[in-house]
Parts: sequence; structure tokens; C-alpha cells
Amino acid sequence: MAVTMKGKDVISIHDLTVEEVWQVIKTAELIKLRHKTGEPYRPLAGKTLGMIFQKPSTRTRISFEVAMLQLGGHAINLAASELQLKRGETIADTARVMARYLDGVMIRTYAHSDVVEFARHADVPVINGLTDLLHPCQALSDLFTLYEKFGRLAGLKLAYVGDGNNVCHSLMFGAAKVGMTLHVAHPEGYAPDEEIARLATGDAAATGARIILGTDPEAAVRDADAVYTDVWASMGQEEEAEERRKVFGPYQVNEALLRLARPGARFMHDLPAHRGEEVTDAVMDGPQSIVWDQAENRLHAQKAILALVL
Repeated sequence: MAVTMKGKDVISIHDLTVEEVWQVIKTAELIKLRHKTGEPYRPLAGKTLGMIFQKPSTRTRISFEVAMLQLGGHAINLAASELQLKRGETIADTARVMARYLDGVMIRTYAHSDVVEFARHADVPVINGLTDLLHPCQALSDLFTLYEKFGRLAGLKLAYVGDGNNVCHSLMFGAAKVGMTLHVAHPEGYAPDEEIARLATGDAAATGARIILGTDPEAAVRDADAVYTDVWASMGQEEEAEERRKVFGPYQVNEALLRLARPGARFMHDLPAHRGEEVTDAVMDGPQSIVWDQAENRLHAQKAILALVL
């Protein structure tokens, strides 16, 4: 791979080329190998990443901070409530100033438009650590995890069962870029965003991928190589949690549903999981689960992104 990504924003997988998606996956593979063998790799010595958090975080906060440390750089945690943003400074002004101090910025927030606006006014790379619309770092890490397990991505079938949320959106873009089939099963009224679906379908046409949307979880899971789910109520949807539990009950990933997939199919979840809701303990802790590999690979995939763009 010889794709140059220096200075590039990572806001949506849709904005990445097929070659850039593979550059992230293959770089993550190399960085993880170096890490496991103890080979020093510090391409970001002297570099500093600012991390803006408007949403709580476990995996994103820890993995980005550790990634910068292990790559030789430094990360600064910036709670949005502690910045002048809280007192009315514009996103544009904040972006211009932070770009003068930092080599890159990672943002985890609610409104996707905030990340887009920040990137428009910052002349350093901006990485989307999660918005209500997209979660590209998670999906890139998931593609890397699937590549590790299967040795390929083209032709695999991934079933996604649950809410058509930010994780689902980024998986749609990711699957489209690498030639996978992604079959989404969602309750009525909880489909993925129509514009995301349109763009992902367009991306899929160029790679032979398939993006299938429906409401039948059994149809989605049947003959799948991997089955993926997420929480029924994401951050900011807590008031809807009780209603969503009623609607999403038939979409729980349990042993009976998983048996419809291919023998040995993998189970995936981006975490945190609400055990007993979207997934049972038997599946979460079972032999087909690769959720902990997914969580670990957030570190390696994000190292790859940082090393490539900073």
C-alpha cells in the first residue's frame, strides 16, 4: 500500500477511497504485529492530539490516549464543558486557535455538523470519535477485526440486528467500500438514515458489495459470517429507553437467532452492552463472541489512523 493520507480528515468512511480504507486496515495489522512483538514504533514523537469530549467515553478516551502515547506523541483530554465553547466561543474560532497549538484533533460529540464545521476551519486533521450520525473509527476497527478472523472481507456477509444508528451507518459505508454484504434488520420506524443508505448503496455499486435493509432479523442472520448488534437506546435517547425495549424485544441476539448464521459465525458488539436486552450473556460470553477483540482493535486501528494522518 502506498496511499498518502497525511493531513486528511477522518469524518466519514464515505469520504475515504477504497485504497484509503485498506491502508488503514493493513497499517493496523502491521502496527498490532509490532506492538505484540515489542518492536518500538514512534512515528508521532513530538506530536500532540487534542481530544474534545461532549459525550462520556471509555473505549474512545482510553484507546486514543494510549495510542498517542505508544506512538511517541501526547494526547490532551479537553472536556467541552471546560472550553470557552461553553461560554459562547464559536466552533470556528475554537478550531482556528486549536489548530495553532495541536497537530490534530479528535472530537466525540452529538451533532455531526459540529465536527464538519470544526474541520472546515481547522488546518490540522480532524478525526470523528463519534457523533449521533456516524462512528467511523469503530467501523474501521471492526473491518480490521473481521479481516483478522477471516483473512478477507470481500464476499463476507455481516448481519446487523437492531437500531439504524451511527454504528450501523458507518458499517454500511465500511461494508460498501470493501465488497461485503451487509444485511440490516431493524424495527419499523428505526431504519438507517435514507441519505446514508443512498450514499452507501452508491459506494457498494463500485465494489460489488450489497446493502440490504429489512425488518426480519432471521432473514438478516441466515447464513451470515458475523452477526452484529448495538444498544437499543444510544446516548441522548435515555428518555426513549422503555419504549425502545418494547419495540426491540424481537431483535435480541440470542442463541436461537445466532444458530441461523453460518456454523462458527462470529458475534460482534461495539460496547457498552446492555446484557439481557440486545444480547444475552450466553452469546456475549460464548465461544463465537469476538467483542473483546473488537475492543482491543480500537487501539490498533486508531493508531493506524493517527500514524497515517498526523
